[in-house]
Amino acid sequence: QVQLVESGGGLVQAGGSLRLSCAASGRTLSSLAMGWFRQAPGKEREFVARISWSGDTTYYADSVKGRFTISRDNAKNALYLQMNSLKPEDTAVYYCAAAGNIDLLRRGGANYWGQGTQVIVSS
Repeated sequence: QVQLVESGGGLVQAGGSLRLSCAASGRTLSSLAMGWFRQAPGKEREFVARISWSGDTTYYADSVKGRFTISRDNAKNALYLQMNSLKPEDTAVYYCAAAGNIDLLRRGGANYWGQGTQVIVSS
């Protein structure tokens, strides 16, 4: 079993930056593909970014490409999301996710989810 705990959310002005972190316990993340999803009020959860177990391959939603960077540190059992040039439409609860197969993340699913961290971007 894997427990995922996100941190780093908060209130930021448009154009600002935040760095989200996801700490894992219970199992090493080094064999798991990982990703970030988000859910805005009144909307369905959507994919943001994913990264392979080795960190060699990343993929981003078009809406965040060029502004967000996903990374991982398997030695620290951690996942990160650097968010720059934030926009009000980035306001959402951000969830860390882990999957034994990256195809599951591609389909919008995961084996493990964090509880989420709130990001609010003011205009």
